[in-house]
Amino acid sequence: MPASDTAADAVTVIGLGPMGQQIVRTYRAAGFAVTVWNRTPGKADGLGARRAETVADAVAASELLVLSLTHYDAMDEILGSVDLTGKVVVNLSSDSPQRTRQGAAFVRARGGEFLAGGVMAQPQELAGPAAYIFYSGPVAVFEAQRELLRPLAAVEYLGPDDGAAQLFYQAMLALFLPLLLGYEQALAIIDRSGSEMARFMSYAQRSLGSVGELYAAWAATAQDGGLADPAYLRMMVAGARHVVATGAAVGVDTVLAETVSSYWERAAAAPASTFQVFRG
Repeated sequence: MPASDTAADAVTVIGLGPMGQQIVRTYRAAGFAVTVWNRTPGKADGLGARRAETVADAVAASELLVLSLTHYDAMDEILGSVDLTGKVVVNLSSDSPQRTRQGAAFVRARGGEFLAGGVMAQPQELAGPAAYIFYSGPVAVFEAQRELLRPLAAVEYLGPDDGAAQLFYQAMLALFLPLLLGYEQALAIIDRSGSEMARFMSYAQRSLGSVGELYAAWAATAQDGGLADPAYLRMMVAGARHVVATGAAVGVDTVLAETVSSYWERAAAAPASTFQVFRG
């Protein structure tokens, strides 16, 4: 579909890492005219977008500015000398909720409107059925931009607090990053024990089928004050130590497993306030 030349169907994308490049491709596939700017201009090659020579040129090209940067400091540096009057900055970069609130104030002080976002998808998954993006910021600004944001992924609006999108996003990373490392360690244990990772993978995938119910049950337990059954805790302590022993026996780095084990041991030592151990 050819890109539209109307301002309503125009967007500027700043930051062309893997996610930024895919954002451009997704908008182009949806028929948008896209202007891009990146510190390394060559990253715009092959995207079918107009390459702005300067940040000011990129900002002037569209009302909607979508940022995909490493962190919010990069936004401050890039947009620090630009008038943002009449512009809506949607920052999909990762940072802390507090830093996000500071970034929102930075944009508004320069005349712009601001929305924060957290992309819950790998770049290649954008616009797919499982992709969604957390958004937060003023409801009127969000509603005005909703249809322009929808081509990227399903929208999940969390409310007017500028930090809410990153709060949920970082909480999801707190869940995902240890899970990914745990999976890597599991594959290493299998591989170094002489078994086939491909054979193990199907069982790992099968285990994910019950995770949804487990999360719901765990959240309910946390809401009620935590896990206080000493027998359950002793079982978890023993299981965690067995993981450490298994990894150590085949030469796998056990730092992650040791950390997990230490949390369960602390929980077992203070069963009256178990969940507080995990909350710190």
